[in-house]
Amino acid sequence: MNIRFLGTGTSQGVPVIGCDCEVCRSVDFRDKRFRCSVHIETEGKSFVIDTGPDFRMQMLRADIHQLDAVIYTHEHKDHTAGLDDIRPFNFRQKKDMPVYGRSQVLNQIRQEYSYVFSEKKYPGVPQVLPIEIDEEPFEVEGISINPIPVMHHKLPVLGFRVGDFTYITDANYISEESKEKIKGSKILVLNALQKTPHLSHFTLEEAIEMAQMLGAEQTYFTHISHKLGLHREVESELPEGIHLAYDGLMLSLP
Repeated sequence: MNIRFLGTGTSQGVPVIGCDCEVCRSVDFRDKRFRCSVHIETEGKSFVIDTGPDFRMQMLRADIHQLDAVIYTHEHKDHTAGLDDIRPFNFRQKKDMPVYGRSQVLNQIRQEYSYVFSEKKYPGVPQVLPIEIDEEPFEVEGISINPIPVMHHKLPVLGFRVGDFTYITDANYISEESKEKIKGSKILVLNALQKTPHLSHFTLEEAIEMAQMLGAEQTYFTHISHKLGLHREVESELPEGIHLAYDGLMLSLP
């Protein structure tokens, strides 16, 4: 299994428009963060978790030519705003794009992309096959995926476990039942927004504590704000086995 971080930033991305902080002015490529998304390639299949506003550039930068499915964590715009840019995959692969999400996610997509689902479609609109999921395991192109329910303040969000890889973003609470589903992962991805308290995201300290509790061999933090600090400085302060992810980072599992 090959895992590529397409984006590791929070909803505004990094740098933030109009901001002159040291992170936003940094020339370190690791401090340049598109909105949150990850690409997984396994057993010849290719899929992404979330399609944010930067989806087109992420696909171009990662040179991805095949995409078999899109899986959504939740309905917030920074995770769904790039859906229209699946069109080149429709044209190349000559089929509808399977889009997996909870009922509320698919309903939101139907509202925001009403032209996609219109009875009289304009030529060339995205071709989408919505597939509803819940908290039960499901398959994408023969690949088994186990949803991990978490909470983003009062909003239910799904993380996903694929083999020994678990991906969780936009969370500030993980139930004991979900923790059990995560334990045993070799690679865990967890959100760590900033150092100061936040209503709906883990802080750096909270993410470290959660990572140590869950005990993955390696943990990578994502959904990072410019308020977290410079990548090189924060990375140097993290405990062994815990890292900051960055755009373009690639990981592999057997």
